[in-house]
Amino acid sequence: MSSQAQSTASTRPKRTRTPWHRTKIVLGVIVAVVAVVAIIGSLTPWPSAMVIRAVFTKGGDETAAEMDKHVPETKLDVRKGVAYGDSGADTTMDVFRPASASGPLPTVVWIHGGAWISGAKENVDPYMRILAAEGYTTIAVNYTIGPEGVYPLAVHQLDAALAYIDEHAAELGVDASRIVLAGDSAGAQLASQMATLITSPDYADIMGITPSLKSDQLVATVLNCGVYDLAALAELDGIPGWGFKSAMWAYSGTKTWAEDSTGATMSTIDWVTADFPATYISGGNGDGLTWLQSIPLAKRLDQLGVDVTTLFWPAPHEPALPHEYQFHLDMPDARTALQKTVDFLNAHTAPDTP
Repeated sequence: MSSQAQSTASTRPKRTRTPWHRTKIVLGVIVAVVAVVAIIGSLTPWPSAMVIRAVFTKGGDETAAEMDKHVPETKLDVRKGVAYGDSGADTTMDVFRPASASGPLPTVVWIHGGAWISGAKENVDPYMRILAAEGYTTIAVNYTIGPEGVYPLAVHQLDAALAYIDEHAAELGVDASRIVLAGDSAGAQLASQMATLITSPDYADIMGITPSLKSDQLVATVLNCGVYDLAALAELDGIPGWGFKSAMWAYSGTKTWAEDSTGATMSTIDWVTADFPATYISGGNGDGLTWLQSIPLAKRLDQLGVDVTTLFWPAPHEPALPHEYQFHLDMPDARTALQKTVDFLNAHTAPDTP
């Protein structure tokens, strides 16, 4: 080889990897990761449930902080972490009542939401303080969420909570003859389920539970933004469908929740009777569950002759009111809902003046 050829060879630049080559490697890694996540996600609900829980937890904390500024200065007696069972924090409740009250008060037992896989009693702490200041004993109840606990564990726990409240009524300042079951989102579903359990012997028999309260102790229910028809829920697609189906898989412990007793027994719209208590039910016009769940339940209860008070908003209402709008008390419409809730409670419990 000539010296000129050798010089040319030695000075030829080394071949480098092109940006496209590196991009292909990155895309390959992403595809592999997505494939692994998809495989894991097809075998267990845990990954999806944890993602949903993280989003809901952040939202719940922010909403509670928003409500804090609306809590009145009324002095309250507060008992935190009252144990009603032996499952640690999962089976505890927080109790609020006016410090000036003497004797038992009508009582609102609130079941928190969170798609059955997130949330805690602390999320409704400010709302409980607001209602307690109106002359009520209010109780926020914890229960084991999925996937740590599977259906119907929460139903049994909530029944145990009601038994504890009934047995310790004097100690807690509860008028056990004037109890209201209330809840938001998944908590509204559970509140409707507990109310159905208490007022329908046929349903209690199907559930295999002897309810801890008698029907005449339950004077009303408050249901905000809940789910009452699991068959309709199973028809959802897109991101909302993925979220609800993932949550239900985690809560029920099975992918076939829509086809078995879980979906059937959670669908309280199919089990309510004329003996269901007087009900306040509301949902925002920007919440799909209002049109798919809350309005149909309200219509069903009305058909049965149940005393129903509703707060629904016209479809074009602005601003569009989101899921759980009732807790966003910076909004005038949420404050309207709060006042209507208090008016409903006053009408159906005749509270004592604290």
